[in-house]
Amino acid sequence: MALSCSVSLTAASGWPFPQNRNSERVKPILKEFKPTLPSTKKWSVSQKQTLAFGPTKQYPITINNDDSDTGYAEKLQTFKHILRKEGEEPIQGLAMIDAIQRLSIDYHFQEEIDSILTRQSMLLSTIHSDNNLYEVALRFRLLRQQGYHVSAGVFDTFKDNEGRFKQQLSSDIMGLVSLYEASQLSIRGEDVLDEAGDYSYQLLHSSLTHLDYNQARLVRNSLDHPHHKSLASFTAKYYFNDDPNGWISELQELAKTEFQRVQSQHQHEIVEILKWWKDLGLSTELRFARDQPLKWYMCSMSCLTDPSLSEQRIELTKPVSMIYIIDDIFDVHGTLDELVCFTEVINRWDIAAAEQLPDYMKICFKALNNITNEISYKIYKEHGWNPVDSLRKAWASLCRAFLVEARWFASGKLPSGEEYLKNGIVSSGVHVVLVTSSFYWAKV
Repeated sequence: MALSCSVSLTAASGWPFPQNRNSERVKPILKEFKPTLPSTKKWSVSQKQTLAFGPTKQYPITINNDDSDTGYAEKLQTFKHILRKEGEEPIQGLAMIDAIQRLSIDYHFQEEIDSILTRQSMLLSTIHSDNNLYEVALRFRLLRQQGYHVSAGVFDTFKDNEGRFKQQLSSDIMGLVSLYEASQLSIRGEDVLDEAGDYSYQLLHSSLTHLDYNQARLVRNSLDHPHHKSLASFTAKYYFNDDPNGWISELQELAKTEFQRVQSQHQHEIVEILKWWKDLGLSTELRFARDQPLKWYMCSMSCLTDPSLSEQRIELTKPVSMIYIIDDIFDVHGTLDELVCFTEVINRWDIAAAEQLPDYMKICFKALNNITNEISYKIYKEHGWNPVDSLRKAWASLCRAFLVEARWFASGKLPSGEEYLKNGIVSSGVHVVLVTSSFYWAKV
């Protein structure tokens, strides 16, 4: 069971902007800003254990080398000034951070965001906005997701004498959306947040029938795809408004330019990945296995979203590809005896013993060994220490988990839910991605 990197591209059509002192709240209107990244085919396994999926379609890649926007840096500095100035007002600062993060350009404003949130955390005990559910919930979410300690007790003020959330909150749609989003950051034992999530979900779900189109779309997508459990880089294009004003307009223009710049960079990376995959030769040597380098790159792009991590995304795609290739060996091609031998070789990382494996397994092990050594060497050159043992252990644990599933299948055993999930944590391959990417994050 290899990791899945399917990402839902459905998101809210907008988010609640702060109300200007002399103007009405801006209504969110969806303006779709489509990327051109290619999609991938889904795959399936036939009863004869042969794959029914084909290679990823090869789409024409258009590289944007236009660097004529010399004012881009100035635009960034201009909005940083706006953020520092407007962010001094508590609710305005919170809303601006929320907008910046939803548009997936927060990496440009980390210093300003940290400054605003530090002030917010220091003022937390003195801010008197108990009646503003939207503000309280938004502050809670932004601070907690940034790592600040914020007590869930801030929501107790919205409860009645019987310990239930007040009925009058049912008409505060934006407050309920903010409360539901905040509830996604609950930790074990925080009953008030669990109650808040259930309470806000029920009210928001029941409100869908009488809300206008834009509100209903916002609510529905917030319930289905809360911000904390979504990838902003994939959903940012849905948060553009046709009738912005003030700093909102400045931010959206900046985000559109950034979106195009990042998209061009990703296309450069895709070219590198396609060349690497073709040169590796596994698509011709192991024709039973998946041939979907763009899908594998999407996994890396999801894990490492900062545009500055271009090299890391390219390098991380390589072990991601091997997770899928090895998964196909275990799921659809290898016999149980062969899989046992393959797992033993990986456990010992025994190059000599690998020569006794079937040809297709030798080819796979050679590629895996080369990729692991290349990654380790690059980390060694950068940091002076060699992570090869940690990487090999991660691959060994993955193969052992794959072998458990292969034995279940061969014996016809139906594992219990607990057994399946315990093994699936490893067989998902996520730990291999996390271990590998952690070494690259050390470079940042």
